[in-house]
Amino acid sequence: MKQHFMMFAAYNQWANSRIYDAATDLDEEDFHRNVGVFFGSMTGTLNHVLTADRIWMRRFTGEGDAPARLDTILHRALPGLRLAREAEDRRIIDWVGALSDKALSGRFSYMTVSDMRTVSQRLAPALDHFFNHQTHHRGQAHAILTILGRPSVPLDLTLFQRSEEGRAYA
Repeated sequence: MKQHFMMFAAYNQWANSRIYDAATDLDEEDFHRNVGVFFGSMTGTLNHVLTADRIWMRRFTGEGDAPARLDTILHRALPGLRLAREAEDRRIIDWVGALSDKALSGRFSYMTVSDMRTVSQRLAPALDHFFNHQTHHRGQAHAILTILGRPSVPLDLTLFQRSEEGRAYA
């Protein structure tokens, strides 16, 4: 199971890098343009993924900043947002790499952001959600790029597994 989550942490970093590379081609107006996806724009979507990752990592580790709202804009400009994303991806990889089998089979408790209630659940299914959530919103970032007339960015897990970074997980 640990190998499974290490793969998704590495895939997350790889896919984020590809989306951020593609986003650098957007001018400021397009980066902030509301195109009708759930968080509106590339700015809103990429900030949401980082915000949610920080909230979950705070829940998992008890450490780090956790914004109080899911639509928090941590960085309006792409360069600062990218640096924060890269740091968070490294944090995720390091944390997953340090997990024991016992921890993965254990439970944890946290407070929800939306309705302020305490939830207790097993860690492994929560990690499944964590990585699935990132994939879901990267799909929206992909849609934003294509809506704005930019080339699509291949993000398939199998493509990652065929890459230098992902070959160990194939």
